Amino acid sequence: MPEALHYEFMRNALAAGLLLSVACGVIGTLVVVNRMVFISGGVAHAAYGGIGIAFFFGIPPLLGASLFSVLAAVIMGTLSLRHRHRIDTVIGAVWAGGMALGIVLIDLTPGYNVDLMSYLFGSILTVPRGDLLLMAVLDAVVVAVVFLLYRNFLAMSYDEEFASLRGVPVRALYFLLLVLTSLTVVMTIRAVGLILVIALLTIPQFIAERIARSLAVMMAFSCMLGAVFTIAGLWLSYVFNLTSGASIIMVAVAVLFVFLVGTYVKAAVRLE
Repeated sequence: MPEALHYEFMRNALAAGLLLSVACGVIGTLVVVNRMVFISGGVAHAAYGGIGIAFFFGIPPLLGASLFSVLAAVIMGTLSLRHRHRIDTVIGAVWAGGMALGIVLIDLTPGYNVDLMSYLFGSILTVPRGDLLLMAVLDAVVVAVVFLLYRNFLAMSYDEEFASLRGVPVRALYFLLLVLTSLTVVMTIRAVGLILVIALLTIPQFIAERIARSLAVMMAFSCMLGAVFTIAGLWLSYVFNLTSGASIIMVAVAVLFVFLVGTYVKAAVRLE
């Protein structure tokens, strides 16, 4: 790995992965404990509509995806509060509609030459320095917001009804979390693609949840696990000439499998 860091694109990829590990670790923890994983998946796939709009109208893809993802998240959040018994249908419709819109608009874009694979499976090795700055800003915003509103997020995460009775603005926090999730998803798509992005928002958090004793510690563990998965995945992709985003996710899945097997074996030994 050290020799790989002689290349600027590898240094940028490593920096991007570490920066995204922070945002995904913090936001992913709140997504998991608030049972918003399906909504996050819907936002990730709906973001493709924003990419299609960006290419069709000639605006930066990151801007188009961010705006469209936030809009999709707000729509899903609003409908989920009003129609909780049909939330899966609502999310599925927005999910499919966003992707379909993106595909159609890209097909209609004059001089079509878009590399769809880079958006579906990520392209962390091509992350420019400008995106690193945006990722750093996202980290700063996410950490600052969660730090300032930590007690409110904690109350909402563990007992939404009680938090509301105590005067915690649960609905406002819910939409704020959706917006932050949308922005985190869009930035992460750059690294691992919209198909794999949900893994970075759930796998480290799943493992951390079973180790940590508090929400803050769970966030910290999730960030560290995300960083480890990123470094190991980039190393494997460099050594074996593999797709970087997929390599990062495969490392995460492998660690999750080992963790689950270890937990099962430990429980079996205790029963004996």
